[in-house]
Amino acid sequence: MEPTVITVENTINAPVARVWEAWTNPEHITKWSFASDDWHTPYAYNDIRTGGKFKSTMAAKDGSMSFDFEGIYSNVEEHKLIEYAMADGRKVKISFTDQGDSTKVVESFDAENTNPIEMQQGGWQAILDNFKKYTETLL
Repeated sequence: MEPTVITVENTINAPVARVWEAWTNPEHITKWSFASDDWHTPYAYNDIRTGGKFKSTMAAKDGSMSFDFEGIYSNVEEHKLIEYAMADGRKVKISFTDQGDSTKVVESFDAENTNPIEMQQGGWQAILDNFKKYTETLL
């Protein structure tokens, strides 16, 4: 059975080079990769190349819960495309469309079977919204 694919998107008011840097640099990832203010990402590692690995730890700020988000890149085209498989085998595709002073980011991912589709979409959209807010404040 084919997995359900969920898509989230946003237009970031920043040039693609800055958007790419904020998306891929672990120093930046730790500042935006969480869905709500009571969570944070204390650790991030990223080897952004085809065949490279990534891992970030997402944790509740009160210490009650944490999990690792990790995978292996299957295709990386700088400033354009990132594709990877998560540790559980689900696939993700992120496209970056250069629109001059802005960049459209479209992220599609295979849904998991535990949580409702709407909840998964909401969580990933919230992270993408955090990314937009953070990236637009960078100089």
